Amino acid sequence: MASPRSSTEPCHEQTITVAGETNRWTDLVQRAQWIRAAILGANDGLLSPASLMLGVGAANDERRSMILSGLAGAFAGACSMAVGEFVSVSTQRDIEKALKNDITANRDDVEKLEKMSPVIILDPDMPQGLSPVVKVMTDDVVTLVQDDDKENALPNPYKAASASALAFLCGSIVPLASAAFIEQHVMRVVVIAVASSVALLMFGCFGAYLGGSPVRVLAARVMLGGWIAMAITYGLLKPFDK
Repeated sequence: MASPRSSTEPCHEQTITVAGETNRWTDLVQRAQWIRAAILGANDGLLSPASLMLGVGAANDERRSMILSGLAGAFAGACSMAVGEFVSVSTQRDIEKALKNDITANRDDVEKLEKMSPVIILDPDMPQGLSPVVKVMTDDVVTLVQDDDKENALPNPYKAASASALAFLCGSIVPLASAAFIEQHVMRVVVIAVASSVALLMFGCFGAYLGGSPVRVLAARVMLGGWIAMAITYGLLKPFDK
């Protein structure tokens, strides 16, 4: 009688190990969601106003016009990021709720199968009326339902929207502050481009460090993409220079 009990102990330890791995995976998913929202918001908040200001600066020498275009881009972009993040996270939560309802329905089906199916008791520790196959199915379904009951599997839509908008506004400070105190037009354009490049490099390194990605590769990718965006905007609007 001792052998059946000893055979179930490794399975119990394996279940605990799998549960621990699931919790760690959930933590990684949560962290990835917040990193994505913050880094994406900061990068966009830096790059969009900077590209707008460089584009306006290519066609107009006035500092006021450049700053106004940067402010407009900062406020419009922050609102756009907030709405997009809210819709994205809300949609994911709706999908999770639908999956939870399906899993609950499957659990009900398993319970009906448990009552209807003939049972042969192979393990004295197993409760009466529960076959080994049905027991495994029931445990799996109950585990999935318990995991789905965790409301923090995804960030709150309102918090995610606020974080994205705030990150966007924080990123837009770099080009706006760079242009606010420089009178000479060419120097202003150069300072905006250099300051934005340095900030993009820092954001890329920070995001790679938090996300566990290769720092050099991701930082170079972010900075190269920023250069391309600023260069295209400046080049397309340069023909409109008076």
